[in-house]
Amino acid sequence: MEFPLVVGVDGSESGLQAVDWAVGEAARHEVPLRLVYASLWERYEGRMPSFGPGRPSERVMAEHIIASAAERAWLGNPDVKLSTDVLPEDTVSALLREGREAFALVTGHRGRGELAGALLGSVGLAVASRAQCPVIVVRGAQPNAQGTFGRVVLGVGEAGEGEAAVAFAFREAELRGGGLDAVRAWRCPARELPDFPTHQAEAADPHRREAERLLDDALRAPAREHPGVAVRRETREGTARDALLDAAVSADLLVVGARRRHGSFGMQLGPVNHAMLHHAACPVAIVPQTS
Repeated sequence: MEFPLVVGVDGSESGLQAVDWAVGEAARHEVPLRLVYASLWERYEGRMPSFGPGRPSERVMAEHIIASAAERAWLGNPDVKLSTDVLPEDTVSALLREGREAFALVTGHRGRGELAGALLGSVGLAVASRAQCPVIVVRGAQPNAQGTFGRVVLGVGEAGEGEAAVAFAFREAELRGGGLDAVRAWRCPARELPDFPTHQAEAADPHRREAERLLDDALRAPAREHPGVAVRRETREGTARDALLDAAVSADLLVVGARRRHGSFGMQLGPVNHAMLHHAACPVAIVPQTS
């Protein structure tokens, strides 16, 4: 069964940018594109004027939004197999359910009607936090979203917690024909630093070497499976947040893993992923690692 790439559309400019990005992604992976608009418009039935018998205005607006998004997708690439749906239910619940049989979910970074100053819309955050498939939040500057730089950045976490993200990043880099920058941050605890600056580098060296080892271990097998991908390894002293945000400035896509714990509800994002979704200069892929 060929799982589709599912895009949540809502009529916002951010949502349309997500459609544009998803068209290219569906074409690269040769998967169908499915556009979904979900809203509880039946709440308004009988409270709002209708444009026709039995057709509440919210339903008419929903059909217009999905039709406009479909036309935009077709103009972007008419060869991509396209389907649409309008669902009378909560947006987050609908997208999470769609994600159970999706190659990935794509959303914009801010929804229709949300505050202009908001860094990330509530739908994008909730879906990225809970979906069981990869979620790509399309954000950042136009050159990044258009694939100008030819770089995919991968944030490498702790051992055994990001295999799915590593595999996803390698596939993306291979299909895009660009390079993969794998980044691992490290820090030397302040309590381990000696008083003399000349000895501080020696104290920090084991932490740097451990970061290099974790990076090599994470990349060894997928690098063999994707020999055409040019991989650049970077271990950087400092926080993972700062290292990844800096790398994202000149990247087409930032890929990070997220642990999903069965039986857990609510937000399942760590502080680093949360920061990437709010501040990264390029689209961000959150790839779940189930346990």
